[in-house]
Amino acid sequence: MKKTVKMLLCSALAVSMAASLTACGGSGSSDTGETAAPGEANADTSQTTFDIIGGMSALSKGYQDNTVLNAMAEEAGVTINWNTMSDSLAEQVNIRIAGQELPDAFSAVGFSNYDLTRYGEDGTFIDLTPYLTEEYMPNLAKILEEHPNIKSAITMSDGKIYGLPAAEQMGTAGIGKDEDYSIYTIPQFSMINKAWLDDLGLEVPTTLDELHTALKAFKDNDMSAKYYGNDPGTTIPMSTGFDQWCWGQNIFYAGFGFTNWPNDVINDLRLNDDGKVDFVCASDEYRNAITYFHDWYAEGLMDVEMFSQSDTQLMSKCQQGYVGVSTWWYIEELMGDYAKDYVFLPILDGPDGTHNVTVRTGGGTNSGQLSITSACKSPANLLKFFDLWYEPENVMQLQYGPIGVYFNEQDENGVWLSITEEESQAKYNKGAGELKGENEVQGPKLILSDYYSTTFKMEDRAIERLTDLYDFWMPYVSSTTTYPVDCVYTKDELDTIDMYKSDFESIVAENEGLWLRDGGPDDAAWQTYLDTLNNNCGMGELQAVYQAAYDRYAAAQAE
Repeated sequence: MKKTVKMLLCSALAVSMAASLTACGGSGSSDTGETAAPGEANADTSQTTFDIIGGMSALSKGYQDNTVLNAMAEEAGVTINWNTMSDSLAEQVNIRIAGQELPDAFSAVGFSNYDLTRYGEDGTFIDLTPYLTEEYMPNLAKILEEHPNIKSAITMSDGKIYGLPAAEQMGTAGIGKDEDYSIYTIPQFSMINKAWLDDLGLEVPTTLDELHTALKAFKDNDMSAKYYGNDPGTTIPMSTGFDQWCWGQNIFYAGFGFTNWPNDVINDLRLNDDGKVDFVCASDEYRNAITYFHDWYAEGLMDVEMFSQSDTQLMSKCQQGYVGVSTWWYIEELMGDYAKDYVFLPILDGPDGTHNVTVRTGGGTNSGQLSITSACKSPANLLKFFDLWYEPENVMQLQYGPIGVYFNEQDENGVWLSITEEESQAKYNKGAGELKGENEVQGPKLILSDYYSTTFKMEDRAIERLTDLYDFWMPYVSSTTTYPVDCVYTKDELDTIDMYKSDFESIVAENEGLWLRDGGPDDAAWQTYLDTLNNNCGMGELQAVYQAAYDRYAAAQAE
């Protein structure tokens, strides 16, 4: 790069961006210029002004006066007319595509792989593969060479690429650990009131049976009233949500060999060490777990409101000192003033003495954040601008805010340090989160794990969570095999998923909740359930789709 964005910002060089969007393909629509042969880049470079429709944060003031974008546009020699919105984006995009009134590109729309394939095959979006080279996009080309999994994730089933990658690889490598585990690997951290245990002469449980004993003691001794002086009868031995992200009950299923987390693929899908997929919700260990925990519910050890309460309602109960055991990412955030009395629960052995945590894939790579349309006359010029988004210091500023606003100093290693909450309130009269929301630019941002050690410091809360994940929770994981969220599906496979996934997940969740609350299932109910999943909810068809997609993914990784 001849000039860094920081240099441009420091010299206050910015270009003016018009906010209006011209119809029918913007600047390049009246003259289509050269037409590239299939698989080749378009050599036309006459267009330098581009119209982009995109999403933005609800807190954003728009991109017209964004100093980071303006500096990058100047460096690339282009002018961008932004038409960004936080509301009605999908509606406007659909209207434009249906009417063939195309901008030069769509940014931060979040197209699914199905959309990308469909619009790529009908010619609405161009194939970006010929441009992902040292000549056109040197920054991104280098990343794809070093991270072939990212390229696999954005390559559609027809072998073409219709969208640039976006991802935030926030993992333990970013805090200096040898192994890189995503912050999403284990979404629920369980915790227990140790002060109550000490008062009762009990140790921190290591098995589900020991936890049962502790919960019963919490209830029988009404520990919320006894220890904190709350009203009699306010003790809730254990409170969680039901199948919720970081505050569900799923972590306790580990004692039966699985943890069926809510996830980004399909709930209850499991990839085994032999590379074969199945659904844990159709297994004997799943049935045994539901039967086991119903007894806890029937004894009043699990919150009767777990199926209906919100996260704020759970937090309110915990911060009033009512709850003995719960799940969340941070003890301090959930337990408030009572946090000092709580410790993490280990992963608990089940009745047969074993446990297994089914880890999750990370946030994955999204390919629907920047697509160039057939209206664009000179894609190479526009992609030169977006290639600058893949420089570490640039993406740092696009994600959080510019140097001089969100980042004001560097440590001894040259790593940028973000503004603190106190500094943000004093200087801008708003919190650091709000400041970030106002300055964040949505689109094809790719933050790799090593950026947190080479370019900018990770947020303190993320460092805390990743440290807990690596030091406390991962030692309980026997296998890190997990279904990759970046698998790519064919159009037929996506049709199958669209046909069955929602009903499949609904039937599983409905029965799981019913059996936890009311008991069961007996043999007849279990067989009826399996028949429904197979005959009405396409379990076999879904399993075949996810197996085929994984097999292709594994083969591509092996090349």
